[in-house]
Amino acid sequence: MNNVEQLLVNEVFEIYNSKDNDYVFIDVREPQEWELGVIPGITKISLGDIHSKLDELDKEKKYIIVCRSGQRSNNASRMMLQSGFKDVSNFQGGMLDWYDSDFPIEK
Repeated sequence: MNNVEQLLVNEVFEIYNSKDNDYVFIDVREPQEWELGVIPGITKISLGDIHSKLDELDKEKKYIIVCRSGQRSNNASRMMLQSGFKDVSNFQGGMLDWYDSDFPIEK
């Protein structure tokens, strides 16, 4: 139950490009980190706030959780699975890999 699927940068970019409305991307970094650039259109909920926001999220959607390198997002992904979310994946490598790949960002 608590095994979090790990996605690499190219897999995340492919899903992002598919514009599949069943997927929700959540960036769990801190606001000052968001200023460095985020995946366009991403939902921003810092890790410290995510637990209090879970009731506002649709448990039927598919989630890809993002942070700087993949550690905080993995913790958030595990928390979401423990809270009854069915389809939660961690972006392993996080925004560091996204930036290195020169994929689109918004500031």
